[in-house]
Amino acid sequence: MSRWRKALIAASVGAAASTAFVVTSSIPGQAEASLVATYHCEGGIAGAGVDIEARITPQIEAGGLMNVRWGISYKNQLQRFGSPGYFPEGSSLDIEGTVDISGAWVGQLRPRGGQEQAELVPGDFLELPEGLSDQGSIGRSGTVRFKPGAMTVRFTPAEGEVMVNDKTNVQYSTGWAPEHSDDPLDDYRHDVHKTSSRGEIAKLQFVGTKVAYIGRRAPGLGDVRVFVDGETITDPLVEPGKDRSGNEMTGTETQEVLWESTQLDYGLHTIRVRTAEDKDAYVDAFRVTISDIAEPPEHDRATCELQGDPGAIDVTVPGPTDDPSDPPTDDPGDEDPGDEDPGDDPSEDPTDEDSTPPGGDSIGGDHVAVVPTGSSSGSSTPKSSKPTATRYVRAQVPKTPKGGVDSGEAPIAGEGPPLGLMTSGAVLVVGSVGGGLLLRRRRAAHAGGPGR
Repeated sequence: MSRWRKALIAASVGAAASTAFVVTSSIPGQAEASLVATYHCEGGIAGAGVDIEARITPQIEAGGLMNVRWGISYKNQLQRFGSPGYFPEGSSLDIEGTVDISGAWVGQLRPRGGQEQAELVPGDFLELPEGLSDQGSIGRSGTVRFKPGAMTVRFTPAEGEVMVNDKTNVQYSTGWAPEHSDDPLDDYRHDVHKTSSRGEIAKLQFVGTKVAYIGRRAPGLGDVRVFVDGETITDPLVEPGKDRSGNEMTGTETQEVLWESTQLDYGLHTIRVRTAEDKDAYVDAFRVTISDIAEPPEHDRATCELQGDPGAIDVTVPGPTDDPSDPPTDDPGDEDPGDEDPGDDPSEDPTDEDSTPPGGDSIGGDHVAVVPTGSSSGSSTPKSSKPTATRYVRAQVPKTPKGGVDSGEAPIAGEGPPLGLMTSGAVLVVGSVGGGLLLRRRRAAHAGGPGR
């Protein structure tokens, strides 16, 4: 390939590099450097403790952005974050990581991710986000070190209502007995708990902002008393034997709201229903309400500490720089662009050795490949705490030839004077001498010739 042709291709590359600082290589099967960090989380939804693995991968993306991706998974499938209460579908588990940046850039990225949950009861396992990510704009070339830091896990409950009536969730004293209700009565899930003794207790612990006691209204039912967080709430007593207007019941009504609390602070509460007479009483369900929570509750937050030193990832980001071994370039403003004839088609891909990265993957233009040391495909996980370095292929840069002739071909180093040029000069000299002799003969003939 001619040097002039290479120069034109390199010039176009340099112009592109000045507008798009770096672009991720799209080479199929290109490896990415990753490291795995282990976190131990405690408090809030972590209970006695949960271990989390985070696979951390920096990646250069199009548009001059550096993205840091985290893959999150439970290290022990039997130890997971648990639901702190009864919640409708739509609660969210949110995780935020920290990546400290040093070297050519100094700062911090905070990869984040969230996962909505199905309807929950206390102790249900929480699903982790598929991944976390955060990105920053590349400001300069150089080597950047990415090192993972702290991680925080937050649970945000969904707004809504949940009905609770299972015996496993509600604690009943020994005087209560479950009953299956006939379809015409239409109790919640067609069952109730019934007692005929005084002093029997039904209790529910819940996390929310409001709670209601659901049961039957029917003739002859005994009064009950309600306690919330250990304090007596109902005075006078709840009267299931009367309607809402205080009149004696003449029939049976099911799924009636016998009592409902005022707005409570979001958190853990306990409601307790105790019978006040030796008459029939029913507990059908409790309805727990969760109002809109603007911020994740602090008491559900789990704090995660990094275990050991997972190491760091070094990524070298190149910029458009000239090769110091090249000769100085002429000022393109002093040249007449009309005299230039590149000859070869500059749209062809360069094939010189500078466009092939280590490992044999070929790239061109302003693409930069970032690959881990000692790996050719897939993700690599460091086995020790030593930093993991990445290799890169530098983008091509402008190389302007000097000393070229009007033909547009640059002189080839190491060769003698061009043979075609010397031959053309010799022919021109011989032609000039011959032309001069012929002219003198014609002048002589016109003047009558010698000796006349």
